[in-house]
Amino acid sequence: TGPRRMAVPTQFLDELRNRVSLTGIVSRRVRLIKRGREHTGLCPFHNEKSPSFTVSDDKGFYHCFGCGAHGDAIEFVRLTEGLSFTDAIERLAQEAGLQVPAADPRERERAERQGDLQHVLETAAQWYQSQLQGQAGAAARRYLAGRGLSEATIARFRLGFAPDGRLALKQALLARNIPEAALVETGMLIKPEDGGASYDRFRDRIMFPIADRRGRVIAFGGRALGDIKPKYLNSPDTPLFHKGQVLYNLALAREATVTSGSLIVAEGYMDVIALVQAGFDHAVAPLGTALTEEQMQLLWRMVPEPILCFDGDAAGWRAALRAAERCLPLLTPGHSFRFALLPAGEDPDSLLKAKGAPAIAE
Repeated sequence: TGPRRMAVPTQFLDELRNRVSLTGIVSRRVRLIKRGREHTGLCPFHNEKSPSFTVSDDKGFYHCFGCGAHGDAIEFVRLTEGLSFTDAIERLAQEAGLQVPAADPRERERAERQGDLQHVLETAAQWYQSQLQGQAGAAARRYLAGRGLSEATIARFRLGFAPDGRLALKQALLARNIPEAALVETGMLIKPEDGGASYDRFRDRIMFPIADRRGRVIAFGGRALGDIKPKYLNSPDTPLFHKGQVLYNLALAREATVTSGSLIVAEGYMDVIALVQAGFDHAVAPLGTALTEEQMQLLWRMVPEPILCFDGDAAGWRAALRAAERCLPLLTPGHSFRFALLPAGEDPDSLLKAKGAPAIAE
């Protein structure tokens, strides 16, 4: 029957695998040599004289071409230390500073609840997309065309439009049998503390869905079309979304880093979209704030030396210095940051328009 597995939520296991370094764990038992984007060594599960055992941090698994052994960090610890599945999770969680959630019905209920909330956000994303393509989205379409975005790019990033009106999204999603409480919990509606009626958080804004590392919509960013403040507005923190732990375009960029071997960190949504449209698929951005320590660790799990690409102005220099100061205590052998400071007055979007992709590559 195999090892008895406790009902640990998938989301926790994903978080655990992302927090621990697979090569770090394997290298305690196997002498690893770096070969391109992977590491190789002699397989610990059978006797071999030439290395056929490979470890990939990007893919999150090890594989032996000799004996067929294959698994992730949890499986490696389980087999090499003779632990149960449960004990292996406990061991890794302790190293990663995570608390293993109790395997009880409440935990299953929470996982189901998160699935429900994801459905709410996915439905909202689809509705915003339809609004952009409809009559209400004409001005937003003109703006995006003026910024040089193609139809394919708009579709790829699932850009949408929130109409100007306090109840547009609310009425549309209530009509789709989505409970008001779920719309409030996901941050789509604002519920006044004085007990008044809830209303749409995003109004008259171009909408940028924010996805998790598996590509599921977990929040939104909205750019004002008119003269309303702030120019960019993000979803608040919710059970699905914690701003300092997510990067825009993470799911697409993760795949692209496998072939590119590098990762570009720009300042905002539009920079990322412009870079991707120009062929730099491996571009991400923090969500309107300075890079956090969690985001830095996330970047290092994908590539050893991400390139921080800041605007060529005083604010860009300040952002670069802040990032340098914040990353210094976190540096480890083989992991650092590179900085690309753009020419004076340029951001990735403007430089691409003026001089094209070769200027960015240079």
